[in-house]
Amino acid sequence: MSKVNRLSEADHALVSAAVSEAERGTDGEIVTIVTDRSDAYHDAGLQWAVGATFLALALLAMFPGKIVAVLTWLGDGWEHDYALGELLMIVFVVLASVFLAARYLFAWTPLRMALTPRATKARRVRRRAIRYFKVGAEHRTMKKTGVLIYLSMREHMAEIVVDEAVVRAVEPEAWGAAMAALIDEVRAGRPGAGMAAAVKAVGAVLAQHFPKDHDDPNELPDRLIEL
Repeated sequence: MSKVNRLSEADHALVSAAVSEAERGTDGEIVTIVTDRSDAYHDAGLQWAVGATFLALALLAMFPGKIVAVLTWLGDGWEHDYALGELLMIVFVVLASVFLAARYLFAWTPLRMALTPRATKARRVRRRAIRYFKVGAEHRTMKKTGVLIYLSMREHMAEIVVDEAVVRAVEPEAWGAAMAALIDEVRAGRPGAGMAAAVKAVGAVLAQHFPKDHDDPNELPDRLIEL
């Protein structure tokens, strides 16, 4: 699978430096992940193909005479009395052809992504962000102050997932500035700058609630992770 909008080495350096700078003022630990997409959405393509097949079936049921008319046209105008079994086989072939054609069409990723409902994408992005957080950040810091900033490029969506202590101390609305800064830069075609801006905003929030204890070690990597 080819990736879109891969971040440059300069982007990686920019984000990693932003994480290091932000963590100088807080015991919080910031993890940054950018991924091409959070799901393949093959099930959405299948649902569209099934929908197209049922639509074709409905049209055949509404206009049964059209089947005979088309068959007559294909037979150079010669009419033929088709048995029920023959008509059912013709309907089956038509529906199978529609389904296979639709499945082939929706195998094209841009079309499948475009036709996947935004709510579905939001759920998948959130679910993937939580999965990565559980693997890479949850309860991996001594004070349970890990924060994940997650960007999924093709969906044009981002998530901020936080650890136990941060949930108790910080209202969810506090991350609004970070999300706005991230999305604005991504829309402008600068994902690296967006991640760096989000890190800065998250770091400011964490510094208010978890000021730096200079004995606190750096427990999670500062580097940007691109998947």
